[in-house]
Amino acid sequence: MNKPAIDVAYVAELARLELTDEEKAVFQPQLEDIVRYVEKISSVDVEGVPPTMHGREIVNALREDEVRPSMPREDALSNAPARTGDEFMLPKIVEGAES
Repeated sequence: MNKPAIDVAYVAELARLELTDEEKAVFQPQLEDIVRYVEKISSVDVEGVPPTMHGREIVNALREDEVRPSMPREDALSNAPARTGDEFMLPKIVEGAES
């Protein structure tokens, strides 16, 4: 078989990964197998096959919007640790810019 012209050490360098010699020895044949597989896939004749994002047709599964009664306000606020009137009271989490 032809050896793909790809070096795992070079790919690791591009990805900013530090690999030991042992890791390079393990990953090099795996990377070569992946490249060979991609080359094999690219040889498949796809003439007349429309491009697609999914293997099957996707159908919108969302329901129609409909007005329904919501949770009573007191039930929604019943577990609030703090509240002010009919609103949740939350601690300040954004601080202004310091000069």
